[in-house]
Amino acid sequence: MTVFHLVQPVEGGVARVVTDLVRAQVREGIRTVVACPPQGQLPHLAAQAGAQVRPWPAGREPGPRLAGEVRAVTRLIRAGAPHIVHAHSAKAGLAGRLAVRGRVPTVFQPHAWSFDAVRGRSAELALTWERHGTRWSTRTLCVSESERRAGEAAGIRARWAVIRNGIDLTYFTPRGRGGREAARALLPELNRMPAPTPLVVCVGRLCRQKGQDVLLRAWTEVARAVPGARLVLVGDGPDREALRRGAPPGVLFAGDRADIRPWLHAADVAVLPSRWEGMALAPLEAMACGLPVVVTDVGGARESLPPGQEPHALVPPEDPPALAAALARLLTGPALRQDLGRRAEEHTRATSDVRTTAAAVMRLYQELLSPHRPLTRERSER
Repeated sequence: MTVFHLVQPVEGGVARVVTDLVRAQVREGIRTVVACPPQGQLPHLAAQAGAQVRPWPAGREPGPRLAGEVRAVTRLIRAGAPHIVHAHSAKAGLAGRLAVRGRVPTVFQPHAWSFDAVRGRSAELALTWERHGTRWSTRTLCVSESERRAGEAAGIRARWAVIRNGIDLTYFTPRGRGGREAARALLPELNRMPAPTPLVVCVGRLCRQKGQDVLLRAWTEVARAVPGARLVLVGDGPDREALRRGAPPGVLFAGDRADIRPWLHAADVAVLPSRWEGMALAPLEAMACGLPVVVTDVGGARESLPPGQEPHALVPPEDPPALAAALARLLTGPALRQDLGRRAEEHTRATSDVRTTAAAVMRLYQELLSPHRPLTRERSER
């Protein structure tokens, strides 16, 4: 079997999802091709995982170059002769489906809906395309039930599959006794910090989607309620300079890090104040390390959390006072933090293994290649 993954410019979560899928598929003896822009980490990571990497120079947004990008995809797919085309995110989904038009079984995975990421006329155009383009998706693969429900509510008449995101549970492990202090000692930015300093970490691309601007507005109140508390933003992105200019005291910008585990082990609480998501990886990774999390009530968040943690872990999006209150409550409650972190770890280890996710994707491919596959609208779930 040959699987052709088409990926637009991505960082962070989507790149890790694709790399994890490639690694699992190569282990199963599948020939895996990844077509993506030559910039960024994904070409290197995908090649390391065993994929044949093909350059696809494409931008993140539709524009005057779209026709040429579609022609390039068409050539790459013809050369690769895949059995399955798996297009990741909106731009790749647009170009890939225009190139293939249903001639090869095609999985489109939005990784959060494009019409949530833009406003006004751009949102209308994105939604119109998704309603039209679904005819060329053999399956539309969502990473959470809430992502599927949002698509249905927007009028997208797809043949749905739902396979929740997973993470590498052999890597994201609890820090153990004394691990917080050991992790801080290994990070130059933190090793001069007094041992009891309360520390919150936010891992994510610095962009409007991830909502770090909301977190910075909340942080002034957190610092007032928890004197000496520190916030670390781990990641890079287009909003970096604007966020730096607006950051209150007590905020550290750690930049892009290939290895985020030490930052999770060093923290007391993890936060992700996103405006929209499909199902974010960062909270899963934090919970697997035994950290309590505070997340906004957007796509996939409720499904990520252990039952009963919503009052402590879930806040409305774009609500700095609610976000500040939730963070302050955890930072001033060590027993609560310990209990929530333990239950988060147990839940994540029971529900979010990337090997289970990859196996479910493999079953989906096999279903699509079956000569008797059903053509009716349906939903599968891990």
